[in-house]
Amino acid sequence: MIAIIDYGAGNLGSVYKAFRFIGVDVRVTADRDTVERADGLVLPGVGAFTHCMQGLESVGLTGVTQDYIASERPFLGICVGLQMLFEESEEMGTSPGLGVLHGRVVRFDFPAPQARALKVPHIGWNALTFRQDATLFQGLNQGDRAYFVHSYYPVPCDPAVASATTDYGGPFCCAVEHANVHATQFHPEKSGTVGLTMLRNFAAICP
Repeated sequence: MIAIIDYGAGNLGSVYKAFRFIGVDVRVTADRDTVERADGLVLPGVGAFTHCMQGLESVGLTGVTQDYIASERPFLGICVGLQMLFEESEEMGTSPGLGVLHGRVVRFDFPAPQARALKVPHIGWNALTFRQDATLFQGLNQGDRAYFVHSYYPVPCDPAVASATTDYGGPFCCAVEHANVHATQFHPEKSGTVGLTMLRNFAAICP
């Protein structure tokens, strides 16, 4: 059973439907016991970093999420769910994250004249360059495209944590893999067959 944490994030329904489509036993929940007994855990996220952290805290699952990750069971973060893994974000001032990964989340800041051509937020399909050994990308091809909607992106302290990059005014980290932690800045649930392959790959590592 894969649990999707329900803390009011806007993309819960689409993530749930995507997992159901590939035949996974998945539950949307804010129940501590359900999260703790899950074989895999998903933290989705849409909107502002600070509001998402406050939402997770409001349902009493901040520490539970950290403990689950520490248990070394499979974990997947999506969009702001990736950003929340880091120590802090510069969105709405400096806001603390879960601190699972070292690094911070920063806003796209393009110099002129590049800024006139590249809009923020970054919205739409973009090509991925990924590590060949990365779990989520098995069976995919370099240059496969995923769907993005974001204004901020992670900057890991350890570049080896990045499992994929995308170019938008220059390359940036768009996915991470560290031990049992997997996360994407883009939305696999909205990325067609490419995204469904990633979700299948994640489900396959859930015991």
